[in-house]
Amino acid sequence: MGTNKKSVMVIGGGIAGIQASLDLAEQGIEVKLIEKNACIGGRMAQLDKTFPTNDCSICILAPKLAECFRHPSIQLYTLSEVKDISGEAGNFKVKILKKARYVKEEECINCGTCIEKCPMRVDDEFDMLLRKRRAIYIDYVQGVPSIVTIDRDNCLFFTKGACRICEKVCEREAIDFEQQDEEVELNVGSIIVATGYDIFNPEYIETLGYGRFPNVVTALEFERLICASGPLGGHLLRPSDKAEPKKLAFINCVGSRDIKNNPYCSSCCCMYTTKEAMIAYEHDNELETSIFYIDLRAAGKGFRDYIERGHNEYAINYIKGKVAKILQDEANNPVIVYEDINTSKVKQIKFDLVILATSMVPKKDASKLSNILGVELDEYNFFKGGFYHPQKSSKEGIFLCGACREPMDIPNSVIDGSGAAAKAAEIVMRE
Repeated sequence: MGTNKKSVMVIGGGIAGIQASLDLAEQGIEVKLIEKNACIGGRMAQLDKTFPTNDCSICILAPKLAECFRHPSIQLYTLSEVKDISGEAGNFKVKILKKARYVKEEECINCGTCIEKCPMRVDDEFDMLLRKRRAIYIDYVQGVPSIVTIDRDNCLFFTKGACRICEKVCEREAIDFEQQDEEVELNVGSIIVATGYDIFNPEYIETLGYGRFPNVVTALEFERLICASGPLGGHLLRPSDKAEPKKLAFINCVGSRDIKNNPYCSSCCCMYTTKEAMIAYEHDNELETSIFYIDLRAAGKGFRDYIERGHNEYAINYIKGKVAKILQDEANNPVIVYEDINTSKVKQIKFDLVILATSMVPKKDASKLSNILGVELDEYNFFKGGFYHPQKSSKEGIFLCGACREPMDIPNSVIDGSGAAAKAAEIVMRE
C-alpha cells in the first residue's frame, strides 16, 4: 500500500477529473487518477466542436491527455473501479479493482496489427453504436493510454476457446490471455469525485419515435455523425438511406424540464444544439435548420451573442413551441407535430433528420459509489454539494466536481475541477 498521505485520488478521467489532476500535480501533490474505461477523456472526447468558439474538441483535449499521462506526479489506473474506502480526511485507505486488459501495457505500442487481423466485430460504444469495432481495440484514435484492450465478453478465445490471432501477429508478444484482475490498495489524503453523467434514454418518451424511426437521433449520435473521426468520416448523411439531409430539426429539453422525467434544466442544450446546427450549416450552407425550444437559456459569457450569430449568420430558425410528437411518412421522413406558443395553434413540419437534445442524468452507479464513499446524493441522484461550497460533499475530505454534481458544460466543468483541486490541496498540505 502506498503510504504517501500527501496524495489525492481523483475518480473519473473526464475533463473535470483531468483538470483537477493537473492542478494538483503542478503543486507537487501525487495524484491517483481512477478511470473505469480503457482510456481517459470522457464525453469531451466524443465531441466534434466546443461552444462558444467552435474549436475542435479533441485539439483542446489531446494535449491535456498527453500531459496527464506523462506527468510524473500522476498515476493512471484505467479499467479500474473503487471497491472500498475507509479512514478519514487526511488518511483514507482505498481498495480499487483494476481489471485485466489482457495486454502488457509496457510492451504494446498500438501498432494496430492485432486490430486489423481480429475477425470479431461488435458495436462501438464510443461511436454510439453507429459503427463496428473489433474485439481488440482502442476507445478512440487519440486515446490515452495508447494501448489496445481485449473485450473479454466478445473475444472468440474467451467465449469459444478459439482464435488467438492477435497473439500470433503481435511481434512484441504483448498479448497476455493469462492476465488477471488485480486489487490495489492506496493511501490518500483526499478524494475528488468527477464521474460525469449519463445521457437520458429518449425511448422513454415513446411519442418522439426514437428507436422506431431511423432518422430520429440523439444529439451525441449526431455529434459522432458529423465528426471527421466518426463513422461517416465527417460527411453529413442521414442513417436510413445515407442521403444528404436538406432540412434538420433540433428538439431541446428532451427528458429535462419535464415533470414526467427530469424537472431540472440540463443547462447546456440550448448552446450545443446551436453549435451542432452551425456545424451542419458549414457542411452545407443550403441546409434549413430549426431549433424547437421552450426557453433559450444562454447565461454564459458570450453565449447570447452565440445564439444571435446562429440566427443571423447561420440562418437557424428558432421556433418557440412544445413538441407533442413525431410521426413518420412513407419515405422515413420525420414529421414534427408541435404547439406554436406564439399562436397557440398545433402545426406540423416535415424534416429529413431530427436531433433530440437529451438531458444530462446521473450515472447509473451513482448510488453504489455514494454508499462506498459515504456521501449524500440529492433528490435527482447527483452527488450533493454544499450550499455555500458546492464542491464539498457531505463528508470531510471528499470533494465533487463536474457534471456528477449537477448538469454543466465544459468551461464550467474545468472551473469546477480546479475548485475541487484547490480544496483537496488544503487537506493534504496541512502540516
